[in-house]
Parts: sequence; structure tokens; C-alpha cells
Amino acid sequence: MSVTEGTQSAAAVGATTAADVLAFASERGTEMVDLKFVDLPGTWQHMTLPLSSLDEGDFESGLGFDGSSIRGFQEIHESDMLLIPDATSAFIDPYYTRTTLSLICSIADPVLGEPYGRDPRFVAQKAEKHLVHSGIADVAYFGPEAEFFVFDHLAYEQREHRAFYEIDSKEGFWNTGEVGTPGPNLAYKLRQKEGYFPVPPADSLANLRSEMVMTMESLGIKCEFHHHEVSSGGQGEIDMRFQPLLKMADQMMVYKYVVKNTAAAAGKTSTFMPKPIFQENGSGMHVHQSLWKGGDPLMYGEGGYAHLSELAIHYIGGLLEHAPALMAFCAPTTNSYRRLVPGFEAPVNLVYSARNRSACVRVPMYHEAPKTKRIEFRSPDPTANPYLAFSALMLAGLDGIKRGLDPGEPLDADIYELPPETLASIGRVPGSLEASLDALETDHAFLLEGDVFTTDLIGSYVRYKREAEVDAIRLRPHPWEFALYHDA
Repeated sequence: MSVTEGTQSAAAVGATTAADVLAFASERGTEMVDLKFVDLPGTWQHMTLPLSSLDEGDFESGLGFDGSSIRGFQEIHESDMLLIPDATSAFIDPYYTRTTLSLICSIADPVLGEPYGRDPRFVAQKAEKHLVHSGIADVAYFGPEAEFFVFDHLAYEQREHRAFYEIDSKEGFWNTGEVGTPGPNLAYKLRQKEGYFPVPPADSLANLRSEMVMTMESLGIKCEFHHHEVSSGGQGEIDMRFQPLLKMADQMMVYKYVVKNTAAAAGKTSTFMPKPIFQENGSGMHVHQSLWKGGDPLMYGEGGYAHLSELAIHYIGGLLEHAPALMAFCAPTTNSYRRLVPGFEAPVNLVYSARNRSACVRVPMYHEAPKTKRIEFRSPDPTANPYLAFSALMLAGLDGIKRGLDPGEPLDADIYELPPETLASIGRVPGSLEASLDALETDHAFLLEGDVFTTDLIGSYVRYKREAEVDAIRLRPHPWEFALYHDA
């Protein structure tokens, strides 16, 4: 059966308890169970067992694994951890040859007998509870717009005496003069930065994206538009319907899983790296956010700027106040800052605006219905761990509301046409991962509200990023340095 035929999601047919899920799996001839969980940087890990080895009690007591082998988790002398499957997350995995039930898991510490403090999914669970306890709202909706590239070839190497990366895409503008292999070069290439919305055959990936969308739909993820993005060389975007914080973070992990595996099945490779191609637009993840209470939207205020409520204005104030620290979670790689370069239309300016896409915070103006009113934080990218990034964004917004933070006047002018003295007065997001981590170390009290984040998690995250990423890049010569300095 094709993955696009019928539903592959247990929740979509009302199977949300352990007993229901096991019955759902049995009815579909399931043989294996795949337990998926997220590490601290934000990558899915998994282990698999036969369905016959899983029982209802495992959904409560958990299944053991070695936490010391997972990035950002335990030391070797405290390695035993438990995976706690979430029955509401169950779906039939479309990428295994044996029929496999997939379960997203949270993590528990068997010694302490409680959820694991460094589990990113636990952070998102606490964030939703904290929102309710705050009395401000009872649900935070998130709608990320994650961009990605699909390449025909990607290779890289780093050795003591040599380093390179090599990317290719059949639709890349750099291939206009190549002799076609094995067939002729048919010339339908996308001119640099003209990849937004062309029809096939220039958009060579439309069918592949449709396969991704229909697979996501079969897994219970409601999708909206999909389209080619600005960059030549295979950049695309698929939009998901907004969902509550935890559910959307789970869906974001499924989204990346489907994109990667659908591309691989087609003999291609996908990447969510923010800036893989020089002189082309990078991939962002604009994050739409709104607060609701008792079924009513809280961001709409008739007659206000862009029809924003006072609450929404203060929420923006919180985002702008804490933006430098937020970037440690929202733009969490050294490559993120190849995209966030001032002067190139990147969303680096700490201002808000209706419609202006060069502002860090934008207020979409497509519709004026109260239920559609939301704010969009444009600086994140899809390398972010969604559980940590979405939780941090909401906490920053709540801090703005609680403290009545004023984001200042909106800036609707073209930022890059402003006089230099005016532009110099506008704050910007940090220019490197190291600077963002510095900002997080200085400004994280707002993340500790409600014990959503802990000092242990923040410290572990910062330590991992500095040692595994910042230092790793700092120690290695860059190829362009040879062009600049070899003859110095």
C-alpha cells in the first residue's frame, strides 16, 4: 500500500491510549516498533524492537537505553535512562521494509524516578503547563515555515592537509554550460535568486515535494502550501497548519524525517543547513506565534497598529528584548550566521513591522480576521531544536507581557534605504554562534520561569555548543583564507 493511501496515524483514527495503539498496530500487521527521541542539539535518535516485545506497561514504566552515548545527555557513570513512549504520537513509519509502528518518546531518569531534566521534549511539556499556570493564555500556537535544499550530490572532507565541500543540483544555474550526462543538458536552470515560484520544468522538484506533502498528510500532519524557494539549486518550502507548541515541535521532527527520507528514496539528498550555497539565499524557519485563551485569540486588537492587541505588542517587546539570547536556540549553528549577515536582506534588525520582511519581527497582513492575527519571528532557521526554540520564544513573549515591555515604534520603511546614522541606531541579532551563547549566559532568567528550562540544561547546551561546534570551527583553516593570506 502506498503511504499516501489511507491514514498511517493512530491518533487520526482515535487510537490514543496504549491499548488502542497496540490494537491499531496489530490490525495493520505491524511487526516492529521504532522508538524515536530527540537529543539536546535537536536530532532524532532511535532504537527498534519487535511488536511482540512491547506491552501496555512499557508506556508507563519505559524501556532502557544508554544515555551516555547521546549528545548532551549523561556521563558514563550515570548512563541508564528510560524511553517513555507517547501513545498519542503513534504512526506507521513509511520508510521501513517491515511494517513498523513509530512512537515519539520522552525520557526519564530511573534513579530519580522522574522526567529527565535535559530532555528537550520535557522542556516543551513544561512550557505548555507554565503557560496555563500563568493565567495569561491556555494555548500557544506555532507555525514554522521551514526551508530546505534538495541536492543531487553533496560531498565534503576535512583532513589535516585538505578540506573541501562539493554540492550539485541539476537545476543549479552553475550547470547551464555543463555537458549533460548521461543525456543532454536541457537548459532549464534557475537563474540566481530567481527560484521563487517558477513552474516546471524549471521547478524540477514539484513532484518530489508533493510526495513529501502527501506522506505528511498520511501521518496526520495538516499541510498548506509547498513551493520552490528563492535559491537556485533545489531550495523548497512546505508549510504546516499551525498547532499547539508541543504538537508542532513533534511535527517539526516528523517533517524533517519525511523530507530527508523522501529525498533519499528518490536518489537525492536534503539538508536543512541555513547557508549551504555561496551567493544564494539561505534557508530560514520563520516562526509564526499566537496566544489564545478559552478559544479566543489574544493577539488581535482592532484599531491598534496592524490590528495588534496590547498583549501582542508586549509579546513582541519580549522577543526583541531577549532576541540575542534566543538566537542560541533559534539559530544554533555556526552556519546559521552565514545567513544572518547585515546588509543582505537577512532578518537581523531588532525592530518590528507590518509586512516588512527585513525586520526581525513581522506582522503578517494577509487577512484581518481576529483568529488569523499572529506575529512572525524571522531570524530562526531549521537547524533549531524545535522543543527548545519554541519554548524559549514563548517564554520571551510571556516575559514581555508580564513586564509590559515596549518594543518601541514600528519601522515600516525599507531598512536598507535608511540613512547610515539611523541604521546605526537599530539593534541587531548577534553576528556569531559564540556571541549568541554569550548572550544566553548573560540573559536566561526568563527561561527559568516555571522551571521550564533549568540551569543544568542551559549549561550543558552552552558547553556542548562551544566545545563541539564553536571550537571545532575555530581550530580549522577556512579555504578562502588561502586566497587571502597564502602570499602574505
